[in-house]
Amino acid sequence: MDEDHGPSQIVPQATARRSFGDRLQGVKTFLTREGLFGSYDYAFLFRPNIPFLRKQRLASPFFGLNDKLPVFLAILLGFQHALAMLAGVITPPLILGGAAGVNLEVNLQQYLVSTALIVSGILSMIQITRFHIRGTPYYIGTGLISVVGVSFTVIPVAEKAFAQMYANGFCPVGDDGTKLPCPDAYGALLGTAAVAALFEILLAFVPPRLILKVFPPLVTGPTVMLIGISLIESGFEGWLGGSGPCSEANPTDFFARCPDITAPHALPWGSAEYLGLGFSVFITIILCERFGSPIMKSTSVVIGLLTGIIIAAATGYFDRSTIDEAPVVSFIWVHTFKLTVYGPLVLPMITVFIICACEAIGDITASCDVSRIEVDGPIYETRIQGGVLADGINGVLAALGTMTPMTTFAQNNGVIALTRCANRTAGYCCCIFLILGGIFAKFAASLVAIPASVLGGMTTFLFTSVAVSGMAIICRGAPFTRRNRFILTAGLSLGYGATLVPTYFDSVFTYQGDNRSLRGFLDAITIFLETGFAVTALVTIILNLTLPEEIEETDDQTITSTLDNNYNNNPVILKDGGPLNHHSDKMA
Repeated sequence: MDEDHGPSQIVPQATARRSFGDRLQGVKTFLTREGLFGSYDYAFLFRPNIPFLRKQRLASPFFGLNDKLPVFLAILLGFQHALAMLAGVITPPLILGGAAGVNLEVNLQQYLVSTALIVSGILSMIQITRFHIRGTPYYIGTGLISVVGVSFTVIPVAEKAFAQMYANGFCPVGDDGTKLPCPDAYGALLGTAAVAALFEILLAFVPPRLILKVFPPLVTGPTVMLIGISLIESGFEGWLGGSGPCSEANPTDFFARCPDITAPHALPWGSAEYLGLGFSVFITIILCERFGSPIMKSTSVVIGLLTGIIIAAATGYFDRSTIDEAPVVSFIWVHTFKLTVYGPLVLPMITVFIICACEAIGDITASCDVSRIEVDGPIYETRIQGGVLADGINGVLAALGTMTPMTTFAQNNGVIALTRCANRTAGYCCCIFLILGGIFAKFAASLVAIPASVLGGMTTFLFTSVAVSGMAIICRGAPFTRRNRFILTAGLSLGYGATLVPTYFDSVFTYQGDNRSLRGFLDAITIFLETGFAVTALVTIILNLTLPEEIEETDDQTITSTLDNNYNNNPVILKDGGPLNHHSDKMA
């Protein structure tokens, strides 16, 4: 656990007395008003931000990591944490299992959403609990409310790999060019992720200072920004009706309307109705931020999604047949996939886990800050080490649990700062809500049945926030010196190019022989170089380590101070033996 204690020296009688006192205290927790509700200002969480309305509020108490937390508050804040991360957890499996990914059948898509929630809840408990590896100075987990969700970083890499699998015959394609369901491709993604996650486990044993030196904000910032930018395209395509075959320039008759002609109220891609549905989500998110209560602000994305769902259902866009056919409950391994290692994916997936480690370091530092604990020193460094190690182990466990790579989420840091509660009990309640949401399969089926335009309005906002996070990392940790601007320009030149023209490298390697190993190696290079954020990460790392630091004196005050120091240390002597006038010296 978080702290190691030596062997107890308390006599058995005292131990029994203390155990009775603990049980009595536990009973009081559930039977007294103080134990159930405490003195927290609950009205603050639900009070809307109405213009011209005067609000008076006393500061609520701050609940530290291991403080006693009222039962109702733990449940309420745990539910709020779960809502804050819900959209981020369900989006990757919806994309990777849908038409933009491997086009799985609806029952498999429902399973992936359920599994994403269950695995996120279980693996979050590992981060929150923090285990000490006995006999070593190493830990597993952070001991903070470091919740774990499905990483967005894997989406652009997986989409590239899936497109290649359909092109080289690994996945089946219909006579009309339609991509048929390919569960083996998803199994190859899981198997490759499980192997690549071992690299992040090794990174966890590298001193955090060295990791930060190789992956400073100048590297991680533009990388995260390009991840968000590369995802916005699929989100916006979904907003306009869908990112599958119906969005193509000349779709087949079956996909002449989105998502296909059999769907209720199907319309051509880009129709005004689809644009309006997406805007209903987008506008609701903005209104929650402007007028909503604190709890609404931290869950605005979910509220916007619910608003879009209600409007879509009322206007006939919602198909509930899949919900009726879905099982009542689900769990991990209800469906399984054939695990294989797809060679061309190994190098890009290692890059994914490097980025996950860098994101984890930043998120853990932010969690320490809002939790009011140290952000430097040996304890902080053990939290960084334990968090990165748990991230790597969670990557392996997630793959074995049929889910793509997981990473530490940042959304919940805002909830901690807003509610002044960093208590791990609320984190455990969050995990329970996620697990329960995944077990009840009808809930997952409802999420899969959401029209693409509604989901696109939410994911576009969500993906853009990822890009903005990358910009914030650059602004906070990388001053815009001439050297840093050059590194960013060089890295983003290739990164933006690969993102905007993703097939630019397709015709470079033309080998079509029977050597599958060589073809796999060339495919790996192609996937890596056509992944914008991977290229940017590589270029910025090399330039940051090789370009020397420059001393820049662009500030007039700095130059004047330097001249003053030079004058004081080496005054100019004139022919008559007196020093040169100070003001004349500066003017000269």
